[in-house]
Amino acid sequence: MCYALKYGIWKTTAPAPDAVNSLVRGGYAPLAAMVLAARGIERSEQADSYLDCTAPLLDPFLMTDMALAAQRVGRAIETGEKIAVFGDYDVDGITATCLLTDFLRKRGCDCVPYIPGRLEEGYGLNPIAIEYLHGLGVKLIITVDCGITAVEEARMCKALGIDLVITDHHECKEILPEAVAVVDPHRPDGGYPHKMLSGVGVAFKLAAALAGDQQEMLREYADMVCLGTVADVMTLQGENRAIVAAGLAMLQKTRRPGLAALLEQCGCEPENVSASTVGYMLSPRINAAGRMGQIELAVELFLTDDPARGEEAAKALCELNKQRQAVESEIYTQAVEMLPEGKVPEAIVLADDSWHQGVVGVVASRIAEEFCCPTILICLDGEHGKASSRSFGGFNLFAALTELSDLLESYGGHELAAGFTIGREQIPAFRREICRLAGEFACDNGVQSQLEADCVIPPEMLTLHNVESLSSLEPCGNGCPKPLLVMENLTVERLSMVGGGRHMRLRLQSGSYSWGGIFFSTTAQAASVCQGDLVDVAFIPQINEYRGERTVQMNVQDIRPACKGTVCCDLEGYRRLRAGQTDARTADQLLPDRATLGMVYRYLSAQSGIIQDTPVCLCRKIVRWSGADLDLGKMLVCLDIFADVGLLELGRVHKNITVRLLPAQGKADLDTSATMQQLKGAI
Repeated sequence: MCYALKYGIWKTTAPAPDAVNSLVRGGYAPLAAMVLAARGIERSEQADSYLDCTAPLLDPFLMTDMALAAQRVGRAIETGEKIAVFGDYDVDGITATCLLTDFLRKRGCDCVPYIPGRLEEGYGLNPIAIEYLHGLGVKLIITVDCGITAVEEARMCKALGIDLVITDHHECKEILPEAVAVVDPHRPDGGYPHKMLSGVGVAFKLAAALAGDQQEMLREYADMVCLGTVADVMTLQGENRAIVAAGLAMLQKTRRPGLAALLEQCGCEPENVSASTVGYMLSPRINAAGRMGQIELAVELFLTDDPARGEEAAKALCELNKQRQAVESEIYTQAVEMLPEGKVPEAIVLADDSWHQGVVGVVASRIAEEFCCPTILICLDGEHGKASSRSFGGFNLFAALTELSDLLESYGGHELAAGFTIGREQIPAFRREICRLAGEFACDNGVQSQLEADCVIPPEMLTLHNVESLSSLEPCGNGCPKPLLVMENLTVERLSMVGGGRHMRLRLQSGSYSWGGIFFSTTAQAASVCQGDLVDVAFIPQINEYRGERTVQMNVQDIRPACKGTVCCDLEGYRRLRAGQTDARTADQLLPDRATLGMVYRYLSAQSGIIQDTPVCLCRKIVRWSGADLDLGKMLVCLDIFADVGLLELGRVHKNITVRLLPAQGKADLDTSATMQQLKGAI
């Protein structure tokens, strides 16, 4: 069988000493210099450019159709037409809707914000909304963070005499909607240099085009654009970086009573607000409004000037988020129980009539990460289903849905996350085809979970001063991630479970140095770690403040057994073997000699009880025990050979393999193993 691996490979870069020294001479602290050098930055001038938060904002009119959009909206402002701003129900869409609504209202417009009900209407412009807005007398609809695929809806607007201006940032299909203007940096005929604007970023550009003063608009709305940009995981480079930096500064002294109340409810100190605060504390609570069907709370949070109403909205959002977490946990448990026994499929496609449409996307993301494959969860309602999907390992979901569009009723999104509607009877065919595409992609690209760390550091580098210096890399996010470091050969002095048994607290030691660590959403069993183990740790360094004392803490991302030998984690040859596609060269590389077979079996025999571990951890433990190098694929071949001849029983529990030695039935002839014969036959 072929095993899905969680962080099967740790990828690090050795910083060039000359580059580190050059950066230190340029004013960067040693640890920050190591991180920057590991990212390929050799001089302080390059680092200054990479981290620059003052890049000039690009002219909004560089975007295709921006002049047409500004002209039509400007006319509506002048003539007093009723305008609707139509958005999406996530943080990006909510902030985009509220930004443009606030902008237009301050210019005297009769402006209606409209965000569709996720459960009743689904994503994007739709006939229910268009009919409703037409009944209100709306003459112009401006979409934000949606609309780029609304071809039929655009025709409906035209038939009803409603003008349509589309602003979006999602991938375009071949046919664009017939609208007064279609503003999207991804337009194939567009020349806008910065493609990674968020939906609220595009809405901000429209407001700036109308106002004629982009810096004034930044001072007014940087906080909203920051929230949507970070929440939608946009690249924090170029003008996005400048906008987010300005937005974080604005959030620290926010004038919006709703946001101030939400920060207080989250326990955030305004002066310490960062991109992580936005991504992990504010965003989930704002998103809860759309997920749980109470979008008006989020709109109120941003648009109210009343501190009391802002506090009410903030409290309600926090409570909704707790409800969302409970529903999410229930769906996750149900979905995992529905997975087939044994090998995880190339793509997971599950459907249920009871699932909550607003929450399945979060669950799909969690399952995709844990089982290392694209995941699609479908909420069924009668003869139709609405799906949320999340990618894994570089598989392009949007392209896959485009290829399978004949099986779908509608779809939209991008390469990492997408949604679609599908007839119930089409689900088996869709499952078969998406698994085929994911399987072909895996064979062609060798998909494997990979931890992208910056560099390995020695213990003496992890000081309070050095960790504090990493603030020079902020704001951190997509395109400029938080430093992820590796430290090797640490001893687990002690460990305990906290948070009701959901998280693991550690004390790690190397010589005279020791640090506290926290590994969220992981148990000692899941991490295959015990007190006294010698381990390598991948972690994000952070400062922990407790009773006025500041200490360095490791936010652990992964743990593996330390070993002096080499472990090769390339599984491409093993995958080909299991698929019956082994060539002579691959077979020769995989075929274990008697010494390797003996080494692996002696290690297994030395263990007590059933062994349960991830394949990589088991391989590293064998290498540490034996002192000999070992390829992961060759270890799995050894296990298969032993299983073939009845020496052991192999199983799988989630991402772990289980090994149970069987009572000896005389001397086993390894040459009779089907796996052994397959390899020898290919040579």
